[in-house]
Amino acid sequence: MSSSKTVAKQRTTSGHPERAPKSEAPSSQRRLTTGLGEVELTDVVAFVRVVDAGSFTRAASGSLWPKSALSRRVARLEHALGVRLLQRTTRSLGLTDAGAAYHARASAALAQLDEARECATHTTQDPSGVVRITAPVDMGTGPFSKVLADFARRYPKIHVEVDCTGRMVDLVGEGFDLAVRAGRLRDSSLVAKKLGHAPLVVVASPEYLERAGRPKRPADLEQHACVLFRATKGEVVWKLENPRGEEQSVRVRGPLSGTDFTFVRAAALHGAGITLLPALAASADLEAGRLEWLLQSWLGPSSPVHLVYPSSRFIPQRVAVLRDFLAEHLRFGCPQAS
Repeated sequence: MSSSKTVAKQRTTSGHPERAPKSEAPSSQRRLTTGLGEVELTDVVAFVRVVDAGSFTRAASGSLWPKSALSRRVARLEHALGVRLLQRTTRSLGLTDAGAAYHARASAALAQLDEARECATHTTQDPSGVVRITAPVDMGTGPFSKVLADFARRYPKIHVEVDCTGRMVDLVGEGFDLAVRAGRLRDSSLVAKKLGHAPLVVVASPEYLERAGRPKRPADLEQHACVLFRATKGEVVWKLENPRGEEQSVRVRGPLSGTDFTFVRAAALHGAGITLLPALAASADLEAGRLEWLLQSWLGPSSPVHLVYPSSRFIPQRVAVLRDFLAEHLRFGCPQAS
């Protein structure tokens, strides 16, 4: 569950539950005008809680609002919006298309309200709370995890949730605070800080090299078994470049290929052959001696690596602290030559 959703579930916004109407703020201070009617902010909170919990019963058990009050507030929200948000049956609760779209944006909006509160009231306190960050699967090892471990020791009150995934995450819609991304940035609405670049390096396990020997030049790779990434009929062309800008294209073959670098790395570790890996995915194995860096003067294509986050006027202190720590300490580039 995302931090923004967790925040939303813990929030009453008006500061008081349904059972204490006398203490609620005047309606003029907590209503938002839509094209069809007025939406109460507490109704939006109730809707987000119900969706996050998966049912009215579970949402009620985790709050001071009874089930009947939650149902009444969600129905009132639907009436104000003029659209059905939930599909209710005796056994399940589901979102309509409109409900899914509204929930994604409402969750993000409620999280921003909470962030604004933090900026106003907690700037002098030690940063604490949850920060959610997403990164490519290949970054699960190497400098990324090391820098986060250092951060955890320095800021023990901040809990960092890391989601390593191969898909492109919608930071705002899915409630993430930060992302580390390799390659060309597609979303121009994000703020980006460059952390370096991630070239591809030629590597193999000591086991394979002892059995098959070491290539001395790029052309030698044609005589070796290679573990391939996104191959066509068991072969692929590796384009390599040296520091002088000279390029060589080598057609390599091998018994194994995969569609993500996690498999390719694992197969190389098991001695299946030589492979071309992102330096960020191979760095920990190279340092530990599980893989060896071959043809060190020749690199594959390089991708820029950025730290990105949604453009927002209000950034919680906990997020800003992690953002600045990563920008200062997390760097990507070539491994150290042996």
